Amino acid sequence: MTGLTHALVLTAGIGTRLRPLTEVRAKPAIPVAGEPMIRRITRWLAGHGVPDIVLNLHHRPETISGVVGDGSDLSVRVRYSWEQPLLLGTAGGPRHALPLVGAATFLLLNGDVLTDLDLAALAEAHAASGARITMALVPNREPHRYSGVRLDRAGRVIGFAPRGEADGSYHFIGPQIVRSDVFATLPDGQPASSVGGLYDAMIAADPGAIRGLVCDAGYWDVGTVADYWSTSWSFADREGRADVLAGRGVDIASTARVSRSILWDDIEVSQGAVVEECVVTDGVRVPPGARYRRAILLRDPDGALRTSPLTP
Repeated sequence: MTGLTHALVLTAGIGTRLRPLTEVRAKPAIPVAGEPMIRRITRWLAGHGVPDIVLNLHHRPETISGVVGDGSDLSVRVRYSWEQPLLLGTAGGPRHALPLVGAATFLLLNGDVLTDLDLAALAEAHAASGARITMALVPNREPHRYSGVRLDRAGRVIGFAPRGEADGSYHFIGPQIVRSDVFATLPDGQPASSVGGLYDAMIAADPGAIRGLVCDAGYWDVGTVADYWSTSWSFADREGRADVLAGRGVDIASTARVSRSILWDDIEVSQGAVVEECVVTDGVRVPPGARYRRAILLRDPDGALRTSPLTP
C-alpha cells in the first residue's frame, strides 16, 4: 500500500486527437478490451489502497459518470469536480478540485493513460526527497512523438522539452504525487497549465521542488485512434480476450460475420453483415448485408449510420 488515500484523475479533456471516437464518449469512458478506461484506472487505484477519488468533468460528462457512478461497486468513493463553462487545464483543474480532494498530499494522474506503475515506490520516493511534486518517468524512447522531462543527476526536474527536441529526456507516464499547496495560490476558475506554466515557474523559483522517479513501468497511451486500437488489442492479448471485443447489449445475427473488431454498447449487427477490423460505437445498427472493413461506425443524433476510415 502507498499510504496515500486521495486521488484526482484528470478526465475533463476534449480528446481532439481521438476524434471521431470522442464525439460519442469522453476519452476516459472509451472501452479498452471491453471495459471503460476510467473503470480500469479506478480499479487500479482501489487495488493500491486509494479509496477516495475525484474526477474532473467537462466534455461528455455523462459518459464518465454513467460508467463510474459513486464508485461503490469498485469499493471506492468517487466524486466529481465540474468545469463549466471553461475547461480549466492541467493546473486550473486541480486548483478547482482542491476543496473536494481535501488532502494535503494526493495522487494526481491522467485519465487517458493506463500503467502498471508501482505506486508504493512512487510514494516512497516522494517522501524521501521532500519534493513538492514527484513525477513517474520512463526513458523517452520516442522523442519525435512525445515531449520530455529533463532531470539533473540528483533526479531534480530542470525543464521540459517539446517533442522533436526531447532526445535524452524522460517520458512522463501520467501519475504524480503532489502537495495541494502547489495549486492553492492559483485563482480558482481560471484556466492554467502545469507544464508550460505553473511547473516551469516552480522550477525557476525553487530548484528541486519537482523531482522524477525513473522506473521501468509499462504504460499504454490512448491519445489517438491508432493508440486506441493498439492498446485495446494489447490488453485483449494480456487478458486472453476473444477476437471480437464486445460491450453490453451487443446482438450479432447468426449469419453475420464479425472479426478483429471492437464493439461498444447497444449494437445490432444484422443478418448477412460483415464487419472486419472496425470500431463500432454506441447505438449503431449495422444494416443487413452491409460490409465494412477498417472503418469507424457511428450513429448520428438522427439515427443515421456514419463511417470514418480506421487507419491503425
